Amino acid sequence: MTAPDPRLNAYRPDLADIRLEGRVEAERFAKGFRRRLVVPVTRLKREPRSDAPTDTELLFGETVVQFEDNGEGWAWVQAESDDYVGYIPTDSLAQPNQSSTHRVRVPRTFRYPGPDMKLPPVDGLSMGSLVSVASNASTRGTDYAVLDDGTAIVAAHLEPLDVVAPDYVAVAETMIFAPYLWGGRSAFGLDCSGLVQLSMGMAGIDVPRDTDMQERSVGEAIAGHWRDAALKRGDLVFWKGHVAILVDSATIIHANGHSMTVAREPLRDAVDRIARLYAKPTSVRRPSAVR
Repeated sequence: MTAPDPRLNAYRPDLADIRLEGRVEAERFAKGFRRRLVVPVTRLKREPRSDAPTDTELLFGETVVQFEDNGEGWAWVQAESDDYVGYIPTDSLAQPNQSSTHRVRVPRTFRYPGPDMKLPPVDGLSMGSLVSVASNASTRGTDYAVLDDGTAIVAAHLEPLDVVAPDYVAVAETMIFAPYLWGGRSAFGLDCSGLVQLSMGMAGIDVPRDTDMQERSVGEAIAGHWRDAALKRGDLVFWKGHVAILVDSATIIHANGHSMTVAREPLRDAVDRIARLYAKPTSVRRPSAVR
């Protein structure tokens, strides 16, 4: 029997998710309990140490199932949004309070200690961060959403959870010039599959985190070689370890290590450049939302 993907299933030799009992071997199994992210962004590590590789990131307000606090500042968790497993600082977590009501809809926004943009901000939040709005206020003509902890965000920067973007490519385009960051999935820095996951998530399309997962599962493969495919806006072009979004049939947008930003680039130029260093595209997939 094939072992479950350890990126998406919480198991180690000494401890495993109780839902995996009978599928994996471990010294003990635990149910885990829900916790909520209370920092703007936290890096999910492969091992419980600060210099360990970063596999992905979690955003403010997202929830996890915590299986362990190792007593040395690290919690072993599984993200509820995409099932990714890893270690994050224990002090980035708190007990869940009110259910989230809104998400940040703009690339970045500030959170203030009260409904006034002249106050020194508490921190900045990325697109996709989740908040619970308790009330509303207006100061000097600007409307604010007051959160359950008393902090405030410009109301126009939020949207209710049941509102989704009509075009995920347009969401990706708002990230132009955001810096490339390995493992990143926030507007402060993101990698190629992080851009796809964040943009599609804002359009109500849940996709897995890593490029290989996305290539196996997102939408349908377009038959034929990428050169001959009738490419459309929203199609995904995959290389081994890389993915780009078609803006139109000849142009891509991608977070890439060449420009170290999210950038537009002619598809042909990207194919030729990447082929010289690595290889040509492996597939093109069309998400079900693309018509």
